[in-house]
Amino acid sequence: VQLVESGGGLVQTGGSLRLSCAASGLNFNNYKIGWFRQAPGTEREGISNITNSEGTASYADSVKGRFTISSDYSKNTVYLQMNSLKPEDTAVYYCAAQYWPRRTLASKTPVYWGQGTQVTVSS
Repeated sequence: VQLVESGGGLVQTGGSLRLSCAASGLNFNNYKIGWFRQAPGTEREGISNITNSEGTASYADSVKGRFTISSDYSKNTVYLQMNSLKPEDTAVYYCAAQYWPRRTLASKTPVYWGQGTQVTVSS
């Protein structure tokens, strides 16, 4: 399994970025893909995920209403559209994938991680 993030960069407060997570080596339709971020000196925070087998998504309160997660099944890619960015959104953003077929309530299967992409929001 390989996950490759892209789309990070430097943006001003109020700006937008779209992150991409290209997945390979897995059955994309049966995986939950999540976005996490980690700022220096802080713990990694889960901010959004999408369960491809169910078509459902969730968001952390810190990004709800500003970020949108989506899946392109033809490209095995998950996107995170980030709008109204704030300086506190500055972090390294990672995507992660876990096997999650339909009607799964919990899973102990491995979690795969990408290498991360830096997002910096200037004030």
